[in-house]
Amino acid sequence: MQITEKDQLKQLVTGDTKLIQDLYRKEFPKIRSFVLANNGDIADAEDVFQKALMQLIARYKVKPFVIESSFSAYFYIVCRNLWRRELNKQKRIVTNDEVMEHSKEAEDMTMATLEQEKWELFQEKLTELSDNCKQLLQLFFQKVPYKDIMEKLGYNTDNVVRQRIFNCKSQLTKLIKSDTRYNQIKEL
Repeated sequence: MQITEKDQLKQLVTGDTKLIQDLYRKEFPKIRSFVLANNGDIADAEDVFQKALMQLIARYKVKPFVIESSFSAYFYIVCRNLWRRELNKQKRIVTNDEVMEHSKEAEDMTMATLEQEKWELFQEKLTELSDNCKQLLQLFFQKVPYKDIMEKLGYNTDNVVRQRIFNCKSQLTKLIKSDTRYNQIKEL
């Protein structure tokens, strides 16, 4: 029997070993490649993969949710965010060979889940913007120079591009802040 994308999360939570083996076979190579390409090693990739699985399971048990994109893409983003968070944490930490406490790991898992919820809210509200705003903000977030955006999208000056990006960011901020989830996330 073929498991649908929407059922994968439910199956994961029940501990379906066949699904978990399939995830390792299909998804781990992508995660390993990403981590190795971003200053990690295979052990780091394995840790990120495990943490992502645990995060999804824990989050689903607390409050069931539906993955709107493909499970594979969603899982990759969860892993990518966890690894980037780990890299940022390493920049701020002085080397310490002591064993990590369990409570610290639980706190990290909570923060990673919170960051994922923020990312999902941001992505959802981004889709509610006009196509022009989405295109402008995507270029802006990719750090494309204003002059290049101006030429690519046919604006008269880079000042018009700056103004338009400012307006789009303002609209996005307004949409995010008007969502009830924003206050729940903000309070945490």
